[in-house]
Amino acid sequence: MTQSTTDRPAGRAASGAVVPVLAFAGIVVAVMQTLLVPVIKDLPQLLDTAPSDATWVLTSTLLSGAVATPIMGRLGDLYGKRRMLITSLAVMVVGALVSAFTSDLLTMIVGRTLQGFAMGAIPLGIGLMRDMLPRERLGSAMALMSSSIGVGGGLALPAAALVAQHSDWHVLFYGAAGLGVLAIALTLLVVPESPMRAEGSFDLPGALGLSTGLVLFLLPITKGSDWGWTSGTTLGLFAAAAVVLVLWGVLELRVKAPLVDLRTTARPAVLFTNLASIMVGVSFYVVSLVLPQLLQLPKSTGYGLGQSMVVAGLLVAPLGLTMMFTAPVYARLSAKYGPKVTLILGLLIIAIGYGAGLGLMSAPWQSLVISVLLGAGIGLAYSSLPALIVGAVPASETGAANGLNTLMRSIGTSVSSAVIGMVLANTANHVGGVAIPTMHGFRVSFLIATAAVAIGLLLALFLPKPNRAPQLRASSEEDANLARAEAALRGFRGRVLAADGSPVARAKVTLIDRHGRQAGATLSGEDGNYTLTVPAGGAFVLAARATGHGPLASSATHAGDERPVDLDLSLPGETVSA
Repeated sequence: MTQSTTDRPAGRAASGAVVPVLAFAGIVVAVMQTLLVPVIKDLPQLLDTAPSDATWVLTSTLLSGAVATPIMGRLGDLYGKRRMLITSLAVMVVGALVSAFTSDLLTMIVGRTLQGFAMGAIPLGIGLMRDMLPRERLGSAMALMSSSIGVGGGLALPAAALVAQHSDWHVLFYGAAGLGVLAIALTLLVVPESPMRAEGSFDLPGALGLSTGLVLFLLPITKGSDWGWTSGTTLGLFAAAAVVLVLWGVLELRVKAPLVDLRTTARPAVLFTNLASIMVGVSFYVVSLVLPQLLQLPKSTGYGLGQSMVVAGLLVAPLGLTMMFTAPVYARLSAKYGPKVTLILGLLIIAIGYGAGLGLMSAPWQSLVISVLLGAGIGLAYSSLPALIVGAVPASETGAANGLNTLMRSIGTSVSSAVIGMVLANTANHVGGVAIPTMHGFRVSFLIATAAVAIGLLLALFLPKPNRAPQLRASSEEDANLARAEAALRGFRGRVLAADGSPVARAKVTLIDRHGRQAGATLSGEDGNYTLTVPAGGAFVLAARATGHGPLASSATHAGDERPVDLDLSLPGETVSA
């Protein structure tokens, strides 16, 4: 077993400030996605380049973020999630400063690429929460961290618009760098390192293969409208992506410690959650593309709402604010009904929001209503995703699994950006050489979002019966105590003892199934006590390791009759039944 590199046990070292600090880091990272939205139309002039080249400033961030999320998640599982979180934020700060000091296109693209690298911070934060927080706080904490993607994106719009309208646009990057430095400082001061470590080494060939495949796939999606969807370049890149990703998948199935465990990913709970995540990503980005344009179009068009850049941003800001305030609501709903039900509820609210939006486009206040409705639905949906993933994978794979789930959302936003951009361009009116989006294009965009939500709802219905594991469901101390008691009845509990019979604190106890795979892990408390749930009946091996002690092991079987069993791990080879 891998030895912990910290002397602070999970669930004990975490202070009350850990959740807001990690959520703040997630919001800072998500700001990078919409930081330049208010100045998109001015980028060609600001960078002295062609419009098609200026779009690389946005595309580069998207591509690097997609590549970084699964890789940083796996590195976090192997070498420490806090360490990789700080690394992600530091790279983002460097990228922001590079962009702040330049108006050269190539240098700006380099800076923006480094900024996108920080997207891996969100799955790392979710993994840290799972490793450190007590069960009664975990549901709402993961919900807030997951929603930070939308919260940061929503809040960045009015803030960036205000700065861009009244100051030099480079100030946006100085502000982003300052936020990143603050997030690093708070993380160093408040967030302890997780003691959980995955077995194995980093799969470099797998990382290179996945990165290459993702770039080949996402590049034509983001540039297809410029190159032409039937052009040789677009189709050739899609074909190359298919070949590379298939070869990568074959390689991952043969590697002992893969970057992405495809067998785990193929489980229905993980597979359908990831597919639904793509649809949620599509629905989230549509409103971010449509409402700001509708609000800023002049009233002379007959349908534009004639608002300033700042006012438009403020009217869309409730999208992110509502997502943030939805997190505690999600915790209560999930505690009672489970994350599958809250995902379905969220998707239904999103569908209602877009359906209502088809007839609510004639006044600024109606945009506010749409933002609140969609924020509530997307907040519930986003909050449910990490709970579903965490409940379906071992603790040692949390970072990588949530990294892949975040990647699925990024693919959804990429597809949304490409498709909605094409729809708005093909339905636009051209006046004096300027393409003006039409109301027909806006409504078609909303219909596409509604269709995506319908597909997501269908996928969510196919999710297996949710695992009512206590760490994902408890929302109060009373519920948590009951959940702990239930957990003890469904698995193994006991003490880790040294050779002289004294209890061993902070020992890592690992549950290994008959295939040699980790089925669970925990740390013993100060009194040596531990509790581990079992995923199913069968034969297991319990192994423990602690600093200053030799490795201890004990075989154990679980027949599914829910009898509590104490295990004395100081007696190697003792066989017990549960």
